[in-house]
Amino acid sequence: MVDQDKIKEAVKLLLEGIGENTGREGLLETPDRIARMYGEIFAGMEEDAGEHLSKTFPVASNEIVMVNDITFYSVCEHHLMPFYGRAHIAYLPDGRVVGLSKLARTVEVYARRPQIQEQMTIQIVDAIMQHLHPQGAMVMLEAEHMCMTMRGVKKPGSKTVTVASRGCFQENLQWQRLFFELLKRQKGGNQNEDWTEGL
Repeated sequence: MVDQDKIKEAVKLLLEGIGENTGREGLLETPDRIARMYGEIFAGMEEDAGEHLSKTFPVASNEIVMVNDITFYSVCEHHLMPFYGRAHIAYLPDGRVVGLSKLARTVEVYARRPQIQEQMTIQIVDAIMQHLHPQGAMVMLEAEHMCMTMRGVKKPGSKTVTVASRGCFQENLQWQRLFFELLKRQKGGNQNEDWTEGL
């Protein structure tokens, strides 16, 4: 459970550390606001993706399932600054499927923790493999990191892309090509953006 009292004390120390007056009107309720906010944005610390992926349904035909553009917001564990973007998920069932909204819920579980994008990508694809037992799965995250745009190199608009594949998507490049082709079509078929190049 999130310890809101500890968070309030930490925020007060932080404000004092940067030279602020924690007693001024604009900051009086700030520690409480941040404690409540952290309870929300780090709710994934108390969740298990298995809760969302455990209920599956039989399917007669094992055709690819893909959900694109799942918006997520997370917090970088290195600087505690936000990174946000979209997740694209595909899996090849082996007799059973899960409700489509549960894939978005799974993304939220891992996004609402102190994270790095590379790790989050792997956690999502491994959770799908563990709980759905598909023939394979593939996950791609595209995100902008405030630790790169607001501080450090200060490069707004730069995107980080991470990909993780398992099962048939890892073993067979044809499935990877299909993933990127479906993604490209969903993005409008931009001929200048060929995700499959090099595969």
